[in-house]
Amino acid sequence: MSRLRTTGLEFRRIRAAADFGRVAVLMGGDSAEREISLLTGAAVLDALSARGVAAAAFDPATRPLVELVSDGFDRAWIALHGPGGEDGAVQGALEWLGLPYTGSGVLGSALAMDKLRTKRVALAAGIATPAFRVLTGPADFAPALAELGLPLAVKPASQGSSVGISRVGAAADLAPAWRAAAAHDPVVIAERWIEGRELTVAVLHGQALPAIAIETPRTFYDYEAKYFASDTRYRVPCGLAPAAEADLARTALATFAAVGALGWGRVDFIAGAEGVPLLLELNTVPGMTSHSLVPMAAQAAGIDFAELAWRVLETSFARERSASPCD
Repeated sequence: MSRLRTTGLEFRRIRAAADFGRVAVLMGGDSAEREISLLTGAAVLDALSARGVAAAAFDPATRPLVELVSDGFDRAWIALHGPGGEDGAVQGALEWLGLPYTGSGVLGSALAMDKLRTKRVALAAGIATPAFRVLTGPADFAPALAELGLPLAVKPASQGSSVGISRVGAAADLAPAWRAAAAHDPVVIAERWIEGRELTVAVLHGQALPAIAIETPRTFYDYEAKYFASDTRYRVPCGLAPAAEADLARTALATFAAVGALGWGRVDFIAGAEGVPLLLELNTVPGMTSHSLVPMAAQAAGIDFAELAWRVLETSFARERSASPCD
């Protein structure tokens, strides 16, 4: 069995499509974000094919991963969102199969998917986040309300795309919000609700792309607003002064480094009345749909969608096959 080793942080640039070999675009899966994963995967597959890459769709919900080897794939473009695809599980399986893959490794993926531990690591690294408490059950409701006040954001620790998140504006709403979040993950976070501007910074090949400011008429930037609504507004440039945007970029890169993320991703912030950006979460497999933020940021940097999909695929070369003692 071959294994993978991670090389340094200098990403290899690929000039010929044939150098990628046969590429599996992992898409679909069985998480609550399957719908968006299929959209992301289809867009990536079309982009890679248009650039001459020998790519094919592969849905782990319908086929065992070992078929990646038997079908002769050389590497994987991971377009799986949520648990099972973004949390280190599929990354670990690909490590065992000796198949290079895009983006973060097992540790970075698992840590970034866990919002609670991401917060703890970020705080240890000096990166500010909204105040929070863990809700294990009804006994935690009163202490959370006393410490954090209202309104609150209540969210499962391990979902993306705002799945399971509620805004709690009254104490009576906390119990149903907790149940909705706990349906997705037994670890539930209550977070102080910050009224302000949402900002996001995409990271590609160790560099921050232009920040985006997000404006939605909805209560918050929820699943519908992220992927389907026509009334969500995106501002690029984001409206920050150049020095403030540079600081935001440095914070995004510091967050990326703190959790061990690699290759590409997106870091989300909320800036309240004081204007200080507070970390919300880090996404190691962001969406690549028509409404997605990373393609917008890339476009602002002069990188079209096909080139972006290509550059993300280049991150798979950060992991190379190496022979194990049992080979």
